Amino acid sequence: MPPLLTPDICVIGAGSGGLSVAAAAAAFGVEVVLVERGAMGGDCLNTGCVPSKALIAAARHAEAIREAAAFGVEAGPVRIDFARVRAHVRDVIDGIAPHDSQERFEGLGVKVIRAEARFTGPEAVSAGGFEIRARRFVVATGSGPVLPPIPGLADVPVLTNESVFDLTALPERLLVLGGGPIGLELAQAFRRLGSEVTVLEAERALGREDPDLARVALERIRRDGVSLREGAKVERVERGPEGIVLSVAGPDGTERIAGSHLLVAAGRAPTTAGLDLERAGIAQDRRGITVDRGLRTTNRRVYAIGDVASVEGRGGLQFTHVAGYHAGLVVRSILFRLPVRENRDLLPRVTYTDPEVGQVGLTEAEARARHGDGIRVLTVPMAASDRARAERETDGLVKLVVTGKGRLLGAGAAGRNAGELVNLWSLALAAGLTVRPVAGFVSPYPTVGELARRAAIEFYRPTLASPWLRRVIRVLRIFG
Repeated sequence: MPPLLTPDICVIGAGSGGLSVAAAAAAFGVEVVLVERGAMGGDCLNTGCVPSKALIAAARHAEAIREAAAFGVEAGPVRIDFARVRAHVRDVIDGIAPHDSQERFEGLGVKVIRAEARFTGPEAVSAGGFEIRARRFVVATGSGPVLPPIPGLADVPVLTNESVFDLTALPERLLVLGGGPIGLELAQAFRRLGSEVTVLEAERALGREDPDLARVALERIRRDGVSLREGAKVERVERGPEGIVLSVAGPDGTERIAGSHLLVAAGRAPTTAGLDLERAGIAQDRRGITVDRGLRTTNRRVYAIGDVASVEGRGGLQFTHVAGYHAGLVVRSILFRLPVRENRDLLPRVTYTDPEVGQVGLTEAEARARHGDGIRVLTVPMAASDRARAERETDGLVKLVVTGKGRLLGAGAAGRNAGELVNLWSLALAAGLTVRPVAGFVSPYPTVGELARRAAIEFYRPTLASPWLRRVIRVLRIFG
């Protein structure tokens, strides 16, 4: 018989969500076993958020040199040392890794098992030669890149977000399959670092985002020199004398597009292989492990969080901060028996292109579908910010969707550092605020954050022309 462990909580997966659960539970003195078959820190630290943002930062510095002349600064031609770029990315990962390390979590009192986990029954997991029988289990195994079923794709070398950061040389001609956030962030970064880049998207690029906001980012990406093709269906992939060749169907027939490298960013799938979920009575579908809004699976002992969780069959929201949010919910549920419910309307998202696209709550289209025409849309251009003008970053806008009484339903922004603007609106939405307190807060001048207040003030603009209000002002003037 294998050695038996009986912790209060067993967490499977040491990515953002799993680590948050383990750290929080350990802080309360709860016995925790953490199982991870791969690298500590999961996708975000090793192959996702952290390396991609480090690469984007390097690319932004390259672009800043190109734009310096507009500010009266002559910096000369841009030269890219890709080996040093790669070293920068690695250095950023290495700087964060100790926070997610096995040593740190063992220091917190967590037993860490570096092995594959699989359920052997409704109440037990096998991992690393141990049998683990916990009061509660939390599955936080994340997701991985999907290769679409395109003929020939399996026969050519393919990059994904899990391998692109291992490149030792800058791609000469990079083909990107997928015009979502991952594809476009990396496409723009590699273009700014010197690659020729073509992006092929079968539908609309940044299709989930409000078209008014997405347009700002897409126009800049094209100006940067990325060939972005929407409505492009790749029918076949093959090797050719020019490298990797894609056969792309278009209105004028089939076109062949060649590149030196192919990056596939066409979606992600939940990681459940090898868990033997059926032995534990845990239901799943192609979207992930089925959970209710309290993140419990069909086995009441087991929770699933983050990318792997399909909340009421809607699939997971594949963001690191969502995994952290889920972690907080299940900790409250497991430790304190409090009722919890995921609320997707409160969860923000940002696409880290330049300019960025950020959103929290409902987009205009979503709000109209849910509330009909009883909404108001308030917009303020980025050019209304004196700070944005001073920095020559006037492309973009802030867009609010509110009810007729001013209750916030959603907020979006497109522009340099738009993700930072979304923070305030995330707080306002979570607090159930109307636009009134936002219209009244004092923002330091000059900051781009002033646009939040200006957008809220737009709600009251029709009042300025009210005959009734003007009569009140005239009457008050009588009293001196």
